[in-house]
Amino acid sequence: MILFLGYTSSSVFGKLFPKNAVIISNMDGMEWKRDKYSKPVKQFLKYAEKLAVKYSQFFIADSTVIQTYIDAKYKISSKYIPYGAEIFANNDEATLTKYHVSPYNYHMLMARMEPENNIDMILNGFHNSHSEKRFIVVGNCNNSYGKLMYEKYCKDERILFVGAIFDGEITHTLRVFCKLYFHGHSVGGTNPSLLEAMASKALIAAHDNQFNRAVLGTDACYFDSPAAVKQLIETTDHGEKEKSMIQLNLDKIKDKYNWPAVINEYEKFISACYKQIAK
Repeated sequence: MILFLGYTSSSVFGKLFPKNAVIISNMDGMEWKRDKYSKPVKQFLKYAEKLAVKYSQFFIADSTVIQTYIDAKYKISSKYIPYGAEIFANNDEATLTKYHVSPYNYHMLMARMEPENNIDMILNGFHNSHSEKRFIVVGNCNNSYGKLMYEKYCKDERILFVGAIFDGEITHTLRVFCKLYFHGHSVGGTNPSLLEAMASKALIAAHDNQFNRAVLGTDACYFDSPAAVKQLIETTDHGEKEKSMIQLNLDKIKDKYNWPAVINEYEKFISACYKQIAK
Protein backbone atom coordinates (compact mmCIF):
# COMPACT_ATOMS: atom_id res chain seq x y z
CA MET A 1 0.00 0.00 0.00
CA ILE A 2 1.20 3.51 -0.91
CA LEU A 3 -0.12 6.62 0.84
CA PHE A 4 0.68 9.92 -0.87
CA LEU A 5 -0.10 12.80 1.48
CA GLY A 6 0.15 16.51 2.08
CA TYR A 7 1.41 17.26 5.56
CA THR A 8 -0.84 20.08 6.82
CA SER A 9 -3.87 17.96 7.74
CA SER A 10 -2.72 14.35 7.55
CA SER A 11 0.53 14.16 9.50
CA VAL A 12 -1.21 14.50 12.89
CA PHE A 13 -2.74 11.08 12.22
CA GLY A 14 0.66 9.47 11.66
CA LYS A 15 0.24 6.94 14.45
CA LEU A 16 -2.85 5.62 12.67
CA PHE A 17 -1.17 5.05 9.29
CA PRO A 18 -1.14 1.38 8.21
CA LYS A 19 2.08 -0.26 9.38
CA ASN A 20 2.80 -1.83 5.98
CA ALA A 21 2.15 1.35 3.96
CA VAL A 22 4.73 3.31 1.99
CA ILE A 23 4.27 6.91 3.16
CA ILE A 24 5.23 9.70 0.74
CA SER A 25 4.63 13.28 1.88
CA ASN A 26 4.59 16.41 -0.24
CA MET A 27 6.15 19.04 2.02
CA ASP A 28 4.17 21.90 0.48
CA GLY A 29 5.28 25.52 0.86
CA MET A 30 6.25 26.61 4.38
CA GLU A 31 2.62 27.33 5.23
CA TRP A 32 3.62 28.53 8.70
CA LYS A 33 5.14 31.66 7.14
CA ARG A 34 1.82 32.95 5.82
CA ASP A 35 0.68 36.19 7.45
CA LYS A 36 -2.98 35.23 7.20
CA TYR A 37 -2.56 32.62 9.93
CA SER A 38 -2.65 33.38 13.64
CA LYS A 39 0.29 32.50 15.88
CA PRO A 40 -1.35 29.28 17.21
CA VAL A 41 -2.10 28.12 13.64
CA LYS A 42 1.48 28.84 12.59
CA GLN A 43 2.73 26.81 15.55
CA PHE A 44 0.44 23.92 14.56
CA LEU A 45 1.68 24.01 10.96
CA LYS A 46 5.30 23.86 12.12
CA TYR A 47 4.38 20.92 14.32
CA ALA A 48 2.56 19.21 11.44
CA GLU A 49 5.64 19.65 9.25
CA LYS A 50 7.77 17.97 11.93
CA LEU A 51 5.29 15.08 12.23
CA ALA A 52 5.31 14.56 8.47
CA VAL A 53 9.05 13.98 8.62
CA LYS A 54 8.61 11.62 11.57
CA TYR A 55 5.92 9.44 10.01
CA SER A 56 6.96 9.46 6.34
CA GLN A 57 9.62 7.43 4.56
CA PHE A 58 9.89 9.58 1.44
CA PHE A 59 9.44 13.26 0.67
CA ILE A 60 8.64 15.49 -2.31
CA ALA A 61 9.39 19.21 -2.55
CA ASP A 62 7.79 21.28 -5.32
CA SER A 63 10.52 23.95 -5.10
CA THR A 64 14.29 23.79 -4.89
CA VAL A 65 14.01 26.35 -2.06
CA ILE A 66 11.68 24.05 -0.10
CA GLN A 67 13.98 21.11 -0.85
CA THR A 68 17.04 22.91 0.50
CA TYR A 69 15.14 24.00 3.62
CA ILE A 70 13.65 20.65 4.64
CA ASP A 71 16.73 18.62 3.76
CA ALA A 72 18.93 20.86 5.89
CA LYS A 73 16.48 21.25 8.80
CA TYR A 74 15.49 17.60 9.14
CA LYS A 75 18.59 15.88 7.68
CA ILE A 76 16.55 14.08 5.03
CA SER A 77 16.75 13.65 1.27
CA SER A 78 13.69 14.84 -0.63
CA LYS A 79 12.83 14.60 -4.31
CA TYR A 80 12.26 17.83 -6.22
CA ILE A 81 9.21 17.64 -8.50
CA PRO A 82 7.57 20.96 -9.51
CA TYR A 83 4.08 21.76 -10.76
CA GLY A 84 3.18 22.09 -14.42
CA ALA A 85 1.19 24.41 -16.67
CA GLU A 86 -0.65 24.16 -19.99
CA ILE A 87 0.10 26.29 -23.01
CA PHE A 88 -3.10 27.75 -24.50
CA ALA A 89 -3.24 28.40 -28.23
CA ASN A 90 -6.29 30.68 -28.29
CA ASN A 91 -5.55 34.42 -28.05
CA ASP A 92 -8.89 36.12 -28.65
CA GLU A 93 -8.58 39.92 -28.37
CA ALA A 94 -12.37 40.19 -28.27
CA THR A 95 -12.23 38.89 -24.70
CA LEU A 96 -10.69 42.21 -23.64
CA THR A 97 -13.79 44.17 -24.61
CA LYS A 98 -15.62 43.09 -21.47
CA TYR A 99 -12.86 44.63 -19.35
CA HIS A 100 -12.63 47.86 -21.36
CA VAL A 101 -8.96 47.44 -22.20
CA SER A 102 -6.92 46.98 -25.37
CA PRO A 103 -3.76 44.92 -26.02
CA TYR A 104 -0.70 46.09 -24.04
CA ASN A 105 -2.58 49.09 -22.67
CA TYR A 106 -3.01 47.62 -19.19
CA HIS A 107 -1.12 45.84 -16.42
CA MET A 108 -2.54 43.11 -14.21
CA LEU A 109 -2.17 40.85 -11.20
CA MET A 110 -4.05 37.69 -10.32
CA ALA A 111 -3.86 36.36 -6.78
CA ARG A 112 -5.66 35.52 -3.58
CA MET A 113 -6.13 38.69 -1.56
CA GLU A 114 -3.56 38.00 1.14
CA PRO A 115 -0.78 40.19 2.63
CA GLU A 116 2.06 37.86 1.59
CA ASN A 117 1.05 38.33 -2.05
CA ASN A 118 2.07 42.00 -1.78
CA ILE A 119 -1.10 43.35 -3.38
CA ASP A 120 -0.73 46.63 -1.47
CA MET A 121 2.88 47.10 -2.59
CA ILE A 122 1.95 46.59 -6.24
CA LEU A 123 -1.16 48.77 -6.28
CA ASN A 124 0.55 51.48 -4.23
CA GLY A 125 3.35 51.64 -6.80
CA PHE A 126 0.90 51.81 -9.69
CA HIS A 127 -1.31 54.37 -7.91
CA ASN A 128 1.69 56.67 -7.45
CA SER A 129 2.82 56.30 -11.05
CA HIS A 130 2.04 58.65 -13.91
CA SER A 131 0.84 55.80 -16.10
CA GLU A 132 -2.23 56.38 -18.26
CA LYS A 133 -2.73 52.64 -18.64
CA ARG A 134 -5.22 50.63 -16.63
CA PHE A 135 -4.54 47.98 -14.00
CA ILE A 136 -6.71 44.86 -13.77
CA VAL A 137 -6.89 43.12 -10.39
CA VAL A 138 -8.15 39.53 -10.64
CA GLY A 139 -9.10 38.04 -7.28
CA ASN A 140 -11.92 37.67 -4.79
CA CYS A 141 -12.08 40.77 -2.58
CA ASN A 142 -14.64 39.41 -0.12
CA ASN A 143 -12.15 38.70 2.66
CA SER A 144 -10.95 41.41 5.06
CA TYR A 145 -7.69 42.09 3.23
CA GLY A 146 -9.45 42.16 -0.14
CA LYS A 147 -11.99 44.65 1.17
CA LEU A 148 -9.16 46.79 2.54
CA MET A 149 -7.42 46.82 -0.85
CA TYR A 150 -10.65 47.68 -2.65
CA GLU A 151 -11.48 50.54 -0.29
CA LYS A 152 -7.95 51.90 -0.52
CA TYR A 153 -7.63 51.90 -4.31
CA CYS A 154 -11.12 51.82 -5.86
CA LYS A 155 -11.16 55.61 -6.25
CA ASP A 156 -8.26 55.37 -8.71
CA GLU A 157 -10.24 55.06 -11.94
CA ARG A 158 -7.34 53.32 -13.63
CA ILE A 159 -7.55 50.33 -11.25
CA LEU A 160 -10.24 47.76 -12.10
CA PHE A 161 -11.23 45.14 -9.52
CA VAL A 162 -12.86 42.43 -11.64
CA GLY A 163 -13.23 39.73 -8.97
CA ALA A 164 -12.28 36.09 -9.29
CA ILE A 165 -12.24 34.55 -12.78
CA PHE A 166 -12.36 30.77 -13.08
CA ASP A 167 -12.39 30.53 -16.87
CA GLY A 168 -8.88 29.52 -17.95
CA GLU A 169 -9.29 30.88 -21.48
CA ILE A 170 -10.19 34.34 -20.13
CA THR A 171 -7.35 34.53 -17.61
CA HIS A 172 -4.94 33.28 -20.28
CA THR A 173 -6.06 35.97 -22.71
CA LEU A 174 -5.76 38.70 -20.08
CA ARG A 175 -2.20 37.58 -19.35
CA VAL A 176 -1.25 37.35 -23.02
CA PHE A 177 -2.17 40.95 -23.81
CA CYS A 178 -1.12 42.71 -20.59
CA LYS A 179 1.98 44.90 -20.70
CA LEU A 180 3.28 43.74 -17.32
CA TYR A 181 2.00 40.81 -15.27
CA PHE A 182 2.72 41.41 -11.57
CA HIS A 183 3.39 38.36 -9.43
CA GLY A 184 3.62 39.40 -5.80
CA HIS A 185 3.69 35.99 -4.10
CA SER A 186 6.45 35.80 -1.50
CA VAL A 187 5.67 32.52 0.31
CA GLY A 188 5.35 29.03 -1.09
CA GLY A 189 6.98 26.71 -3.57
CA THR A 190 6.63 26.59 -7.33
CA ASN A 191 3.56 28.79 -7.66
CA PRO A 192 0.98 27.55 -10.24
CA SER A 193 -0.18 31.05 -11.20
CA LEU A 194 3.41 32.04 -11.98
CA LEU A 195 3.82 29.03 -14.27
CA GLU A 196 0.52 29.90 -15.96
CA ALA A 197 1.78 33.44 -16.62
CA MET A 198 4.97 32.02 -18.13
CA ALA A 199 2.89 29.69 -20.31
CA SER A 200 0.79 32.65 -21.45
CA LYS A 201 3.88 34.50 -22.70
CA ALA A 202 3.38 37.34 -20.22
CA LEU A 203 6.18 39.75 -19.40
CA ILE A 204 6.53 39.12 -15.67
CA ALA A 205 7.34 41.56 -12.88
CA ALA A 206 7.91 39.43 -9.79
CA HIS A 207 8.43 40.16 -6.12
CA ASP A 208 12.13 39.73 -5.44
CA ASN A 209 12.42 36.60 -3.30
CA GLN A 210 14.13 33.22 -3.46
CA PHE A 211 10.99 31.33 -4.51
CA ASN A 212 10.36 33.46 -7.60
CA ARG A 213 14.04 33.65 -8.56
CA ALA A 214 14.31 29.85 -8.36
CA VAL A 215 11.76 29.61 -11.19
CA LEU A 216 12.36 32.77 -13.23
CA GLY A 217 16.08 33.33 -12.81
CA THR A 218 17.05 36.42 -14.80
CA ASP A 219 14.00 36.20 -17.06
CA ALA A 220 11.81 38.69 -15.18
CA CYS A 221 11.68 42.21 -13.86
CA TYR A 222 11.87 42.32 -10.06
CA PHE A 223 10.48 44.65 -7.40
CA ASP A 224 10.71 44.89 -3.62
CA SER A 225 8.95 48.19 -2.88
CA PRO A 226 6.21 50.48 -4.21
CA ALA A 227 8.94 52.72 -5.64
CA ALA A 228 10.37 49.80 -7.61
CA VAL A 229 6.89 48.98 -8.93
CA LYS A 230 6.41 52.60 -9.97
CA GLN A 231 9.71 52.58 -11.85
CA LEU A 232 8.82 49.36 -13.69
CA ILE A 233 5.42 50.77 -14.62
CA GLU A 234 6.93 53.95 -16.03
CA THR A 235 10.02 52.56 -17.76
CA THR A 236 9.49 48.95 -18.88
CA ASP A 237 8.83 48.32 -22.56
CA HIS A 238 8.62 45.24 -24.76
CA GLY A 239 12.07 45.53 -26.32
CA GLU A 240 14.34 42.74 -27.51
CA LYS A 241 15.52 41.94 -23.97
CA GLU A 242 11.95 41.62 -22.73
CA LYS A 243 10.92 39.49 -25.73
CA SER A 244 13.84 37.17 -24.97
CA MET A 245 12.72 36.85 -21.34
CA ILE A 246 9.21 35.91 -22.46
CA GLN A 247 10.51 33.24 -24.84
CA LEU A 248 12.93 31.76 -22.30
CA ASN A 249 10.13 31.43 -19.76
CA LEU A 250 7.95 29.73 -22.35
CA ASP A 251 10.82 27.34 -23.08
CA LYS A 252 10.95 26.46 -19.37
CA ILE A 253 7.30 25.43 -19.52
CA LYS A 254 7.91 23.29 -22.59
CA ASP A 255 11.05 21.66 -21.22
CA LYS A 256 10.42 21.39 -17.47
CA TYR A 257 7.18 22.75 -16.04
CA ASN A 258 4.73 20.75 -18.15
CA TRP A 259 2.26 18.18 -16.86
CA PRO A 260 3.49 15.15 -18.86
CA ALA A 261 7.00 15.68 -17.49
CA VAL A 262 5.72 16.24 -13.95
CA ILE A 263 3.47 13.15 -14.05
CA ASN A 264 6.34 11.07 -15.39
CA GLU A 265 8.57 12.20 -12.51
CA TYR A 266 5.86 11.29 -9.97
CA GLU A 267 5.39 7.85 -11.52
CA LYS A 268 9.11 7.11 -11.49
CA PHE A 269 9.56 8.33 -7.91
CA ILE A 270 6.57 6.47 -6.49
CA SER A 271 7.70 3.29 -8.23
CA ALA A 272 11.23 3.69 -6.90
CA CYS A 273 9.95 4.26 -3.36
CA TYR A 274 7.83 1.13 -3.48
CA LYS A 275 10.67 -1.00 -4.83
CA GLN A 276 13.02 0.29 -2.15
CA ILE A 277 10.62 -0.69 0.64
CA ALA A 278 9.80 -4.04 -0.99
CA LYS A 279 13.44 -5.20 -1.00
